Amino acid sequence: MDQSECWHDLFMNWAPKIPRQGILVTAAQETIPFINFMTSRGVLLVERDRPDGNGARKVMVAYSAILAVKLTTTLDLPEYRPMGFE
Repeated sequence: MDQSECWHDLFMNWAPKIPRQGILVTAAQETIPFINFMTSRGVLLVERDRPDGNGARKVMVAYSAILAVKLTTTLDLPEYRPMGFE
């Protein structure tokens, strides 16, 4: 399984108790805060709570361009099991 598939699976299996928000870090070292998301086969659609410098509130990011996802939630680690973590 390549990295793109791993990111796709993570977002597809997002744990219900974890807020659908966080910060994407892209391969271009861009950070994209998001408050919600939708998945498709090859692209993640994220929604910002504020527009960026160009006025965009939605960003489509290829799973292959995702380097990391930062989460600000304080939930305990076992809550992440539905996302594939052991």
